[in-house]
Amino acid sequence: MKKHGLAIGLERTGTTFYLTMKIVGKLTHDDYKTLTPLIDNAVAAVPSAKIRAYVDITELEGWELQAAWDDFKLGLKHNKEFCRIAVVGNKHWQQVASKVGNWFISGEVKYFEDSIIATEWLHE
Repeated sequence: MKKHGLAIGLERTGTTFYLTMKIVGKLTHDDYKTLTPLIDNAVAAVPSAKIRAYVDITELEGWELQAAWDDFKLGLKHNKEFCRIAVVGNKHWQQVASKVGNWFISGEVKYFEDSIIATEWLHE
């Protein structure tokens, strides 16, 4: 039996949103059908919104092809709003994927293996 899950948290302080995600298993198109409207609706109501994201991918096994496309589209749509993304993982391929993601986001994407250091960096 394969595990799958997506936990999402969203908090706002002024014009800055703090998005937290924990992904378990394979990221799916249905996950983005949940995530995308949440982000779209939150930032639409706040002029000059900025997003700082903490993404735990320690249990991520990969993406469905459609989900990879969804991820690319979400990044393009909110490119200017994402100012920092802390990616926490534990596998080399996750570190490489984070570096590739940095090419498509105007903000900083940084990979960490320590969640405390990732959180500190996100809140600097």
